[in-house]
Amino acid sequence: MKLNKNFSLLLMGQSLANMGDVLYMVSIISTIFVLTGSATAASFVPFTITSSMFVSSLLTPFLIGKVNLKWLLAGSQLGKTCLIIVLGLMLNVIEESNYFLLFIIIGLIALLDGCANPLRQTLIPHYVKSEQLVKANGIAETVTQLIQTVMWFVGSLFLIVMSSQQVVWVVGLLFVIASILLCFLENIQQQSIEQEGKLGQIKEGWKTLLNTPVLRKIALIDFLETIAGTVWVAAILYVFVSEALHVGERWWGFINGSFFLGLILGSVYCIIYSSILENKLGKVIFGGSLFGFLITELFSVTSNPFIALLLSLGVGLFGQIKNIPQQTVIQTSVPKERLSTVYTSLGAIGTGVFGISSLVMGILADLIGIRTVFIVSGLLLAVVSIIVFQNKHLFVRNIIK
Repeated sequence: MKLNKNFSLLLMGQSLANMGDVLYMVSIISTIFVLTGSATAASFVPFTITSSMFVSSLLTPFLIGKVNLKWLLAGSQLGKTCLIIVLGLMLNVIEESNYFLLFIIIGLIALLDGCANPLRQTLIPHYVKSEQLVKANGIAETVTQLIQTVMWFVGSLFLIVMSSQQVVWVVGLLFVIASILLCFLENIQQQSIEQEGKLGQIKEGWKTLLNTPVLRKIALIDFLETIAGTVWVAAILYVFVSEALHVGERWWGFINGSFFLGLILGSVYCIIYSSILENKLGKVIFGGSLFGFLITELFSVTSNPFIALLLSLGVGLFGQIKNIPQQTVIQTSVPKERLSTVYTSLGAIGTGVFGISSLVMGILADLIGIRTVFIVSGLLLAVVSIIVFQNKHLFVRNIIK
């Protein structure tokens, strides 16, 4: 697939922004932990981010239709750049007595991120031909997962040779370049959809989800998969490694890394075999969900860390083989002018459910045992498999202008 100019600019701009996001997260978590010595205080960073992104998913529809999508994406990145500069200046005066001010900046950055993420997914079908969407989504996911995997390691190395403030200035530079690249994207001529007031703007995406059969099923699938996926958060996986596998904490890193490697391999598979997958979207989505269920159940009962390593890779692999074709189904299921509101609604489901269910899964792990929560996760994926199997005819690539 020959990458066109707009897709390349979008990919490079978002990649630099994602690199900056990880580096900024590493520096902030480190800063807060050094200031407070509290793991609880540091853990409020991802909680603040998730909460802000949920709010952003609800508010973004107000801007869609009023602001050009390209400038909305570029503007959100410019806003993040300004906030990072403020954050870098604040680090000179932040102490244990006023570190809570950092959470205000973190929340505002996440608010803009919650706007940017659905816009990127919305813009891809505007810049890529319908028959190339699986490959384009695969490339975007591969780059994103590689950045997520590598940059956490790189960020830790940065903190060895640089201060947190210096890392933030590096982030600022990455954000400036990302902002410039996104400004060069082609404007999207999008027809606005008639909406009744501000409430109508919020309801638009939800109405589209409810009125489009395949999106209604995907929303339910996202709901169930988000709950199931919370067992893979760092804290719960750490407990599984310690209490179920009875091995040291280094295995926690190995298994976590194996999961991300599976995501990358799944993305690469979708790129290589995109032409085949395009014609079998329903079967591929069903196969990915079925194998995800089976492998998760096997993971829940294994006591061998090497087997757990392979199974973790399998969960990431088949999860991604399912998710990328599913993105193509979403992107071609409604007119392009409705995509942004659809993605903000799906984003609200994902962030809202994740924040609550990660807390619930942690409590359940203490009450009913760590293996049991993985069994529950697998059973939720079994329900997803049944939903996909019963509705395979809906999971197809439609040609909608």
